[in-house]
Amino acid sequence: MSGKGGIIRELRQSKTLLLMIAPTIVFFIVFSYIPMIGVYYAFTKFDFDGGLFESQFVGMENFNFLFKTGVLWNLTKNTVLYNLAFIILGNIMQIICAVFLAQLSGKLFKKTAQSLMFLPYFLSWVLVGAFVYNLFSDLGVVNSVLKQIGLHPYDFYLHTAPWKFIIVFFNIWKGLGYGTVIYLAAIMAISDEYYEAAKIDGATIFQQIRNITLPLLKPTFILLILFSLGGIMKGQFDLFYQIIGSNGMLYDATDIIDTYVFRSLTVNFDIGMGTAAGLYQSFFGFALIMIVNFIIRKTNKDYSLF
Repeated sequence: MSGKGGIIRELRQSKTLLLMIAPTIVFFIVFSYIPMIGVYYAFTKFDFDGGLFESQFVGMENFNFLFKTGVLWNLTKNTVLYNLAFIILGNIMQIICAVFLAQLSGKLFKKTAQSLMFLPYFLSWVLVGAFVYNLFSDLGVVNSVLKQIGLHPYDFYLHTAPWKFIIVFFNIWKGLGYGTVIYLAAIMAISDEYYEAAKIDGATIFQQIRNITLPLLKPTFILLILFSLGGIMKGQFDLFYQIIGSNGMLYDATDIIDTYVFRSLTVNFDIGMGTAAGLYQSFFGFALIMIVNFIIRKTNKDYSLF
């Protein structure tokens, strides 16, 4: 009774805090936990007449099809490799830009550079997709320039090779300003005493960056990497859908799990197959973040998420 009474008393004392987090709890229950009932679709051959519980139960048949045809392997490979490129190259570029901005003395130029770098973050992927199309289409800027200098135009939308670089470039370009601000804030939080002591010892700017700035950015870098790895199986659907669209010629090199699930649910109306791919995506992502967090906790417990 005392234990029960203690819980009730604590709930009464914390009722204000509980009311504050209530909307968040309701949000996750309604939009995250209740929809999990739909996981059952992954084990059925969905029939619109039968609905959720009257569709034919096929067990692991959907997963077997995805594995045997190699579809899942290609989707996983594309999703993971693209995200690794986004995470690694993106963070490196953000750190470089943050370090350079921190070294600038002119406040007006620094603020102007920050604003210009941050601007693409607020652009819709729809606009970015239109921009990319006007650059690389048959009548786009790139082919127009090639014709002007006497070279043959290149049909970008029939060849997969350049899109690996185009997609990575535009993803990094769009998120560069946002990540730079995070790293710049971390640099600004570093005490000036470290740099003053280094200057007294005769350290150059590059030595200060290598021996002070970069080591002290390590916790921020690892934390951002961990957060990014949590969504490594989510491949920026807006980016791929708006830039590649429904061009089947490019699917081999640009198709990811998100776009495949979208096509399965809205174009092919194969609810079971799409749900199976989505469920695989969730389990793979969960396992990946747990493994990475375990490794980091073993090497440096202070940097792990839990």
